[in-house]
Amino acid sequence: MSDGKTVKDVMIGIFEYPHVPYWFSLSQAIRIVKVSFLSTKKYMDPMAVLVFDEKYNLMGTLTLKDILMGLEPQFLKPTGKAQVPAEDETGLSLLWDTMFDESSRELAEKPVSEVMAPAKYFVEPADPVTKAAYLMLRHDLILLPVLENKKKFVGLVRMIEVFDAISDSVLKE
Repeated sequence: MSDGKTVKDVMIGIFEYPHVPYWFSLSQAIRIVKVSFLSTKKYMDPMAVLVFDEKYNLMGTLTLKDILMGLEPQFLKPTGKAQVPAEDETGLSLLWDTMFDESSRELAEKPVSEVMAPAKYFVEPADPVTKAAYLMLRHDLILLPVLENKKKFVGLVRMIEVFDAISDSVLKE
């Protein structure tokens, strides 16, 4: 369906994304995101930071959503019933104004390994693009690591490139 395109045809290099070691704090990761994406206005899709171990093995990814969820105060975390008051209750604007404040500064010191999405699924460079699409759709992934010989991390596949490859073959007359 993707005209015989392989993962190697659409993957991007690992150094096109910022990366951090797993022991970095959320605040350190935030600084890297700001320098890599926001201050340079280089908005890669998706905005994510790669998380590595000491031997430069990929451990997972850290998205902007993961960072914000890691900074979310504990009293707002889902516990089965709504923690946030209804819109008409008094004090709601105060809640929103103070939601990410002092407690979030403390939470920002925890390591990224506590909030990252672990890398569980991989493709090989010779795999068809359709396999990457399948894994990304089934497991709700924004990035898919590419491993050579099931060991060496050589690149990433993003949904945008997978979409482009598959949509080209769908639109072909």
